[in-house]
Amino acid sequence: MDMLSVDGLINSRLSSGVPLVGQVAEHIIMAGGKRLRPVLLLLMAGALGYKGTDHHKLAAVIEFIHTATLLHDDVVDDSNLRRGRPTANAMFGNPASVLVGDFLYSRAFQMMVECQNLRILDIVAEATNVIAEGEVMQLMNMHDASLDVDGYLRVIRSKTAKLFEASTRLPAVLTHSSTAVETACAQYGQALGTAFQVIDDVLDYDGDAALMGKNLGDDLREGKATLPLIVAMQRGNPAQCALVKHAIEQGEVQALADIVQIVRETGAMQATREAASAEAQLALNALSALPESLYKDSLSDLAAQLLERQN
Repeated sequence: MDMLSVDGLINSRLSSGVPLVGQVAEHIIMAGGKRLRPVLLLLMAGALGYKGTDHHKLAAVIEFIHTATLLHDDVVDDSNLRRGRPTANAMFGNPASVLVGDFLYSRAFQMMVECQNLRILDIVAEATNVIAEGEVMQLMNMHDASLDVDGYLRVIRSKTAKLFEASTRLPAVLTHSSTAVETACAQYGQALGTAFQVIDDVLDYDGDAALMGKNLGDDLREGKATLPLIVAMQRGNPAQCALVKHAIEQGEVQALADIVQIVRETGAMQATREAASAEAQLALNALSALPESLYKDSLSDLAAQLLERQN
């Protein structure tokens, strides 16, 4: 029922006097995404015993912000496929995608103001700012084969994990939870978001394109030095390192099969999955601060299932 209420809010607040706004936003929001961030917010609210309705509005806010980042990402990355469908920029053009992304950001902040809670505004405004910084850091790192693990983690904790963290922190604010509980909720979200992105980066070299709904090797084409490649260069022989380095710097996918083989032979694939597993365990550990409930069990299951995701 909670998710139905959120979907209803999303549909009603997408309305605009400008038809193109609704068309572009609906194209991506209704494309069958997992709605993982809103689900996390709703589950955490349940785990903390929240009895109001503002969590529905905030879940919609989080989905709008996430969708805005996707619209902008696809323009920056020149992507043409998402969830097995043409991207919004491929369908409607880059200008429309950027501007509708801006609309979703501003609509999200309108809805936040309606909650009349300055702390909520502070958390989401900071998250949005950090996400933008993460996007710029990633842009600066494109085609940089010298990126290390710390630099990689800095980007994904800003670009991806920060919105997960906000999603799980907000219910603690709604329920006036203690600082310790709020911190634990935020830690769960950040660790889960980090694990989510690390697994996503694994799937770019070890996934099923049909299940993922995007092309394998997209990260390589964009010149992204993700964890599988960073570890492969650390562990590989000089020839393997040179091939991976060249592919990152040139954004070449012609040697994708060879790159995948190197990632596997060096143990980089397994090492990356182990890094994701460690983050998922941190998320599970953070849940110890919450009272026992079916909601807590669901949050725990999400962390465990994350490591099995195929799309």
